Amino acid sequence: MTSSSRTPLVDGRPEPTDGTTGPGGESPPDHGYLLDNARAEAGERFVWLAELFDGVTRGHFDRLGVGAGSRCWEVGAGGPGIPEALAAAVGPTGRVLVTDIDPSWLRTGDGYEVRRHDVAADPPPEPGTFDLVHARLVLIHVPDRARALATMVAALRPGGRLLVEDADTALQPLACLDDSGPAQRRANRLRDAIRELLSRRGADLRYGRTLPRALREAGLVDVAATGSFPVGGRACGRLEASTVRHVRGELLAAGLADEAEIDAHLAAIDAGELDLTLAPLISAWGRRPAE
Repeated sequence: MTSSSRTPLVDGRPEPTDGTTGPGGESPPDHGYLLDNARAEAGERFVWLAELFDGVTRGHFDRLGVGAGSRCWEVGAGGPGIPEALAAAVGPTGRVLVTDIDPSWLRTGDGYEVRRHDVAADPPPEPGTFDLVHARLVLIHVPDRARALATMVAALRPGGRLLVEDADTALQPLACLDDSGPAQRRANRLRDAIRELLSRRGADLRYGRTLPRALREAGLVDVAATGSFPVGGRACGRLEASTVRHVRGELLAAGLADEAEIDAHLAAIDAGELDLTLAPLISAWGRRPAE
C-alpha cells in the first residue's frame, strides 16, 4: 500500500496506545484487519512493499496519463510512498487526496491532503471529480469489495480511470518456490499459516484474478490487467521478516506455529539462506464511460 521513503520508521508516527501489545511486544489476536497500521512492523512493511512495487505502480500511472494538473484519490495508502509519487506527478496545479481507515503514517502538507475514510462504509469524497482513483493491496482485506469498488467508481469523473492492484495468494501460495531443504519447507509452512490467518479475517485469497471482471461489473470500460511477480532479493526477505514479526502473536495464539519454528525462520532469513518470493500482484485498470 505504498517510493522507498524510510521516514515512517523514524518520525511522524504516534506510539501505540496502552494495551495494544502483549508480552514480548506481540499484539493479542482480534477480529479486525490482520496487518493493521497500529504496530511498528507496519512501517517496515510499507518500506519493503514500496521497494518491490512502487516502480510497477508508477509505471501504470504514466500509462494512464497521470500528469500535471491531474486530480487523484489514493485509497488505503498506508505509507507515504505512493502519495508522494502522485504529488510529484500532478504538481502544484493538481490535487492528491489520500485516505485510510488509520492514516497515522501520513502527513498532510507533503503535497497531498490526508483524510480518515473507510472506502467500504463511507460515501465517496467529492463524487465525479477525480481523474484517477487508485488502491493497492486494499480490497483483498475489505469484506464488502463490491461496495468499495462502487464508491471508487462514483468518485471518478466521466473518462476518469480506476487502477486497482491486489494479490492472489492462492495463485502462488509458496514462500520458497525451490523447496529443496528443511528451511525452505518451513518457510512454506509458515506462509500457509499466515494465509490461514488472513482467510479467517475475511481476506479473499483469490481476489487478484477476479479484478478484470470486477471492474467490468462495476461499469468500467477499456479494462485491462497485468501481473508482477518478484522472486528473491533483500526486499522480499525483509518484507517476509517484518510480516512474520507483525503476526507472530496471532500465529502462536492460533496454534499455527511455535516459538522455535518462527525463530528458526527469522534466523534463516537473516542468514540469507532463503530465496523468498511473493504472491503475484495483479494490476487492473478501466475507464468510467463518458456521459
